[in-house]
Amino acid sequence: MGTITKALELLEFFSESRPEIGLGQFVKLSGRDKATVHRHLVELLENGWLEQDHETRSYRLGPAILRLSAVRETTYPTRALIRPVVRRLADDVGELVHASLMQGDQLSPIYFSDPRRYGVQVHFNMSELLPFHATSSGIAVLTFCPAAQQARILEGTLREYTGDTVTDPEALRALMEETRETGIASIARAFDPEVASQAVAIYGAGDVPMGALSVSVPSVRATPDHTENLRAPLIEAALDITRSLGGTYPPDHPLSRSMAGAK
Repeated sequence: MGTITKALELLEFFSESRPEIGLGQFVKLSGRDKATVHRHLVELLENGWLEQDHETRSYRLGPAILRLSAVRETTYPTRALIRPVVRRLADDVGELVHASLMQGDQLSPIYFSDPRRYGVQVHFNMSELLPFHATSSGIAVLTFCPAAQQARILEGTLREYTGDTVTDPEALRALMEETRETGIASIARAFDPEVASQAVAIYGAGDVPMGALSVSVPSVRATPDHTENLRAPLIEAALDITRSLGGTYPPDHPLSRSMAGAK
């Protein structure tokens, strides 16, 4: 792992519940020695990735992230294109909907909408990266990733998030085969013990998924009938997003037929 990667990994510890982090906390979270962590923090601070509170000496995300985020959205307005589809799907099905984009071997959420129609709701953390093996979004993407990436993930360390997280590579391959047949990945209680979800990969230019669209519901509401009723709207929304991004589904994806029929 390179020095730049180690430094940038420190940024992943920030979240809505942890907007500021001190040096000592960084040391505990990263498991690295204090001198190394401090050196990385100084580099991030000098380049605008972090800023430091002069009184508490804690660090928070810096202006460079805001600037590059604005450049990204101006030149490639992914969030602007995805936002109305996510909102429409959430309003149509009455459940939480979120879209995420690939970030290495994980998925990074970029937008979510929750109509809050029911008393029992899903808590969604926008700052939390989604693992491929334990989320429906991850399985939806992993199923259609290049074989080398699939092997790297399945042969790597697969964290057990709950008692229902699938960590056996062969069981995951079987789940991927089911997803390959329908284009929809379904997982329950694998990442959050109280949540069930379904997801479909979304595409931009090229034959590799760029992310996924998912509907998440509390496990207590994930009855077979409710789950089935969510599928058609989810597929249609994923098709809409892929079209909006100028993408198409490759021939080996089940939704390629749906997209071809809509032309």
